Amino acid sequence: MIKMLVAVVMALLSMTVAAKSILVLGDSISAGYGIETDQGWVDLLQKKLVGHRVYNESVSGDTSAGGVARIGKALALYQPDLVLLQLGANDGLRGLSPAEMKANLTEIIRRVRDTGAKVLLLGMKIPPNYGKRYVDMFYAIYPQLAKELDVPLVPFILEDVVLDPDKMQIDGLHPNAKAQPVIADKIAAYVLPLLN
Repeated sequence: MIKMLVAVVMALLSMTVAAKSILVLGDSISAGYGIETDQGWVDLLQKKLVGHRVYNESVSGDTSAGGVARIGKALALYQPDLVLLQLGANDGLRGLSPAEMKANLTEIIRRVRDTGAKVLLLGMKIPPNYGKRYVDMFYAIYPQLAKELDVPLVPFILEDVVLDPDKMQIDGLHPNAKAQPVIADKIAAYVLPLLN
């Protein structure tokens, strides 16, 4: 009986996934703007991913160009197996060129893949007051990149919270602490299959 139990335990241990290093490269949405850092979705995701390590290299106000400038150092420092790429919203809010944003995100994905790491693209949207044409061009970038580069995509990470005033900060742009577990759950559903 003891031998059988030991055999079962050993079999389960051999099935355990090796620990992975996960890097989040984002802006204020991932940096936890307006809330305590330990309340943010990145910290909550870390608690869900027992045995893995999540590193947060998110900077409030960062653009896709800022991500290009920072990705090399972050990859060297953390040597991630998976990068969660959450950039672009500030490009849109500043009315920057969608083509440049696409080129920058493409370059970040290329550099990540050159290290052998996987990428999960976290889609964002901007408010409709930027005009339908620009908003449509902006949002189309994420599914285009996902298709062209064969990258998994979370279509819009704030989908389940952005229209709920109880889950958004007064600025209407940043999720509050109540929204963070919802965001973490949404992203975890995409992350977990990529760790196997």
